[in-house]
Amino acid sequence: MKFIDKITQYIAYITAIVLALLVVLVVFDATSRYLFSEGSTALQELEWHFFDVVILLSIAYTLRNNAHVRVDIFYENFSQKTKLLINIFSFVFFILPLSFLIIYIGIGFVEMSYLQHEASSDPGGLAYRWIVKSLMPLAFILLALQAFKELVDDIKRWRAL
Repeated sequence: MKFIDKITQYIAYITAIVLALLVVLVVFDATSRYLFSEGSTALQELEWHFFDVVILLSIAYTLRNNAHVRVDIFYENFSQKTKLLINIFSFVFFILPLSFLIIYIGIGFVEMSYLQHEASSDPGGLAYRWIVKSLMPLAFILLALQAFKELVDDIKRWRAL
């Protein structure tokens, strides 16, 4: 199961690089727009695409590092065994089913975009929308893998208590 953590960590490195590129791109776009009155629809769309990469590919990493959103006001006061049961329940009934649903729907969504040669509706915008749309099922495949790994680990910890 360590290979799942390695995949998640590798994707996190890629995401960090994309985030750095996003910062450079935003600075370049803002500078060219406000200092030189030159703007580019393609650059603005590329910013959004990079933002999509950062957000979507960070979901599994966030779960791996236990940095996801939760109602900690109650959770922090529970015993370790109760916390593990809540995690197990959440993985089985929420994260994994939702991930599989989004993967299932997302693949068709990407396929339709690819077959239609979907591109930006804005003049000067980017083509190949299917590439950025493919991040959705990919992100949830990574999330499902990470959730499965966390589920197995939590079940082991729960049994050990």
